[in-house]
Amino acid sequence: MSKVKAQEVLPVCLATGCQIIHPPWEGGIRYRGLTRDQVKAINFLPVDYEIEYVCRGEREVVGPKVRKCLANGSWTDMDTPSRCVRICSKSYLTLENGKVFLTGGDLPALDGARVDFRCDPDFHLVGSSRSICSQGQWSTPKPHCQVNRTPHSERRAVYIGALFPMSGGWPGGQACQPAVEMALEDVNSRRDILPDYELKLIHHDSKCDPGQATKYLYELLYNDPIKIILMPGCSSVSTLVAEAARMWNLIVLSYGSSSPALSNRQRFPTFFRTHPSATLHNPTRVKLFEKWGWKKIATIQQTTEVFTSTLDDLEERVKEAGIEITFRQSFFSDPAVPVKNLKRQDARIIVGLFYETEARKVFCEVYKERLFGKKYVWFLIGWYADNWFKIYDPSINCTVDEMTEAVEGHITTEIVMLNPANTRSISNMTSQEFVEKLTKRLKRHPEETGGFQEAPLAYDAIWALALALNKTSGGGGRSGVRLEDFNYNNQTITDQIYRAMNSSSFEGVSGHVVFDASGSRMAWTLIEQLQGGSYKKIGYYDSTKDDLSWSKTDKWIGGSPPADQTLVIKTFRFLSQKLFISVSVLSSLGIVLAVVCLSFNIYNSHVRYIQNSQPNLNNLTAVGCSLALAAVFPLGLDGYHIGRSQFPFVCQARLWLLGLGFSLGYGSMFTKIWWVHTVFTKKEEKKEWRKTLEPWKLYATVGLLVGMDVLTLAIWQIVDPLHRTIETFAKEEPKEDIDVSILPQLEHCSSKKMNTWLGIFYGYKGLLLLLGIFLAYETKSVSTEKINDHRAVGMAIYNVAVLCLITAPVTMILSSQQDAAFAFASLAIVFSSYITLVVLFVPKMRRLITRGEWQSEAQDTMKTGSSTNNNEEEKSRLLEKENRELEKIIAEKEERVSELRHQLQSRQQLRSRRHPPTPPDPSGGLPRGPPEPPDRLSCDGSRVHLLYK
Repeated sequence: MSKVKAQEVLPVCLATGCQIIHPPWEGGIRYRGLTRDQVKAINFLPVDYEIEYVCRGEREVVGPKVRKCLANGSWTDMDTPSRCVRICSKSYLTLENGKVFLTGGDLPALDGARVDFRCDPDFHLVGSSRSICSQGQWSTPKPHCQVNRTPHSERRAVYIGALFPMSGGWPGGQACQPAVEMALEDVNSRRDILPDYELKLIHHDSKCDPGQATKYLYELLYNDPIKIILMPGCSSVSTLVAEAARMWNLIVLSYGSSSPALSNRQRFPTFFRTHPSATLHNPTRVKLFEKWGWKKIATIQQTTEVFTSTLDDLEERVKEAGIEITFRQSFFSDPAVPVKNLKRQDARIIVGLFYETEARKVFCEVYKERLFGKKYVWFLIGWYADNWFKIYDPSINCTVDEMTEAVEGHITTEIVMLNPANTRSISNMTSQEFVEKLTKRLKRHPEETGGFQEAPLAYDAIWALALALNKTSGGGGRSGVRLEDFNYNNQTITDQIYRAMNSSSFEGVSGHVVFDASGSRMAWTLIEQLQGGSYKKIGYYDSTKDDLSWSKTDKWIGGSPPADQTLVIKTFRFLSQKLFISVSVLSSLGIVLAVVCLSFNIYNSHVRYIQNSQPNLNNLTAVGCSLALAAVFPLGLDGYHIGRSQFPFVCQARLWLLGLGFSLGYGSMFTKIWWVHTVFTKKEEKKEWRKTLEPWKLYATVGLLVGMDVLTLAIWQIVDPLHRTIETFAKEEPKEDIDVSILPQLEHCSSKKMNTWLGIFYGYKGLLLLLGIFLAYETKSVSTEKINDHRAVGMAIYNVAVLCLITAPVTMILSSQQDAAFAFASLAIVFSSYITLVVLFVPKMRRLITRGEWQSEAQDTMKTGSSTNNNEEEKSRLLEKENRELEKIIAEKEERVSELRHQLQSRQQLRSRRHPPTPPDPSGGLPRGPPEPPDRLSCDGSRVHLLYK
């Protein structure tokens, strides 16, 4: 905004205004009614205009907070500057059971302010009596007032029986025992808590083993002195102790038990724990699953009650969130097989529930199976030692480098066991001061000390116990029970301790300590990730408010959270376009050839040579070849060319074109060869059919074959129509290193009862092909004028039948290989069509062109006067017929001559017996017999004459 516009907003005379004031360091000024741009554009503010000073951060305004523009052009109180100064904590201005005296400053406490502390009567000051504020910090920790206690020599001892696991599955006692001892020292030094009593500890090493714990529990219960409370560690031991404790009227307070089963108040009526239930991890895990969009997870657990019940609770929670546990594995001591199963099942998001010692075994197997890296995320329990994967373990055969590589990037969910606010607790220590003090007491580095993370819980457990006993004994309650009167039969004292414990609420080093109805601690959850070999905090989760505080410091090996499963990309296998185009060109040329042959046949249908080849049947053959060749185009169409909705029409086109093309093309040739076989190879009475050929019978036969196909295809299409089906193949790994799998798919034309229909269709066509081969073989030597190209038809049938009989089963076998199946089927169609057209029509073209036989039958008759005499084949047929008739007559005559000779010889013998022999004729001729009648001689002569005519 320009200065002119600013002055329009503030219509005042510049001479009566005040020059604008710049804000102090670490602060600002509120200019009422003006925007930031307007403030930048002006230099003067009007009379009576007010400005207000504000400070940032933990600072407050020192000096006038508000100034007003006067008529003389100056601001009010200009002799006193306004500054933003850092203030010290106001908590130092009050002291419980005492008084605070502030000097050298005013409220709030500013730099240079000094406070002096004084306690009330019967209390004494613990800490420094004076503190000075400097740059927002007090020079000394805040002291507190303690009640004057009875001397140690006169205080009565109250005993605590504790079981610390110094070794075993969870060696938490290594840090928890020093924390408990430190808490006892702090509690016993306080004069306002249990002033007449001193807490003492009797402990044993349970080794986190229920069997070992049973032995020490027996010693604690049956050996003096009486213990007023029991403090077990790990869950398996706590389960044993808590179940038995009610029989002795003992309160059980655990510092390291997380088993959800321990929340059962009916089974464990006197059990409390400062360690939250393991189920508190589950809402956090579910929240993270939802944050990263994971819907499928897997689990692997050690076979113990704590992990089984935790996993059961997790399964219920993820089911409510719409998340599925796809694979659940468990093991007792050897995790090798379960880890292999996780790898086999392609588990990606894995929740692991096991103790620290078993965790090393699991991740050694994880390294061997390569179940880590950018494709995997492991969720583990957060209470392991920080360097648990680097600790030497003789039970595994993996190096530290291998273990470090295997665990990189995993997520831990951990109960917040150390107050992140770093405020002072009831013990007057901050969480950081506690850690420093505990670290000094430990013999080893904290990362190598088991239970270091749970140590604040053990420390606060003693404080919870001390406060409950203090309330029970009268230090803060009304009953005034004598703790020294407690024994294992005194349920009254137990009930009062229970009520006091149940109402606990205080600030500990682990945070706010409060128990729910089941005796479990309520707390936040810390989320950490192992980055570069060390754990980094990435967020907090408050399950009571469903509040996830995220720091956005999470890092992933692959740059982003992995998928919960291998991303499957479905890809269709399409027909090779080069192959499709090549075969389509051949089919197109074949259709052109069929059209040329058809045109030639129709144009020369008046030529006798063409007429004697049954041209109408040849025309049907050419049409059938065209339809079959046209079927190649829909046969090669797939999802690359057409949409899903168009696929059924393409399937029907394939079926109808190929079926009708086969019926017309092959059916017409089959009809020819069938007629030739019927006429020339059957009984004598059917030879009369050779004289005449009725074409309608041939056409009716072709029509019958085509009608059968049309009927079959129509029923198929109506009852069980073809539709698009998908064949899925095995997943393939991509060439690139990406977390996806390729799922190849192939489109098919199919129906519900595809095999039945193919069986009917192939069976019928196969029999027709075999019968055609047989008929062609039987008639290979037959010659007939009525169908002068039947030998060419037979040759075409041979080729078509062989190609079809080979191609049909091969294409069924190769149906999953789209290129090979299409190549076999389409090339069989193309070659059979080409062979049929070439064999049937090319010889006719050649003969008509080379011999010039272009005349019709009528023209030929007009030119010669008789068409029969000019036909050599007809003459030969007539002569053969006449010759056969003559041969039959001659055979009959010869048979009659033989009979007559036999009769004549018989008569001559009879005559010779009746008459003596006559003397020879003097002329030297034969003896004369009786003269024959003239009629017989003439008769025999005529027969002989007829015989040799």
